[in-house]
Amino acid sequence: MEQSVSPAWTVAIAIRNRFEHLRHVALVGMPGSGKSAIGKATAKRLSLSYADCDQALERRAGCSIAAFFAASGEQAFRDLESEMLATLLDAADSVIATGGGVVLRPANRELLQTRSRCVYLRASSELLWKRLRNDRRRPLLQVADPEARLRQMHAERASLYEEVAHVVIDTDGVPFARIVDEVVRGVTAEAER
Repeated sequence: MEQSVSPAWTVAIAIRNRFEHLRHVALVGMPGSGKSAIGKATAKRLSLSYADCDQALERRAGCSIAAFFAASGEQAFRDLESEMLATLLDAADSVIATGGGVVLRPANRELLQTRSRCVYLRASSELLWKRLRNDRRRPLLQVADPEARLRQMHAERASLYEEVAHVVIDTDGVPFARIVDEVVRGVTAEAER
């Protein structure tokens, strides 16, 4: 006796099978580039789970990133960030929103390049400052001139993001839904190579 499968179930299976070979999709970019929001929407579109490296880090540390930074310093934070990235890449396939500084360590860049389809959400310093100028949660921006610090970080990290990215998406002036479309299209094309 043959079992009938509903059309909706058939479509869901087809979508999952199409993207099954993607493994992880990792979003990289500066703080404020939209990694978390784009990541959640992309995960939904690809029928994958979503993981936020910063949120996982806060759960593991038992405190906010700002509190951890203040108590333990940037080096300890980067150590834990590296550990969390490796843990997330060892888990079930997912879309991962990474922390903005994850690319600072060569080992992390290697993991991103070899264990994920890495997407760089590129945003201008002007757009990032517009989004972050009132943000008090990011420890590296709690300085006398946070705008200058943001520009400095952008200059230091841009080439590292480009180095790890399989796909680069410019986000300035692009509607949210179109960015998600571009991510899905980009990782799909990259996975089919």
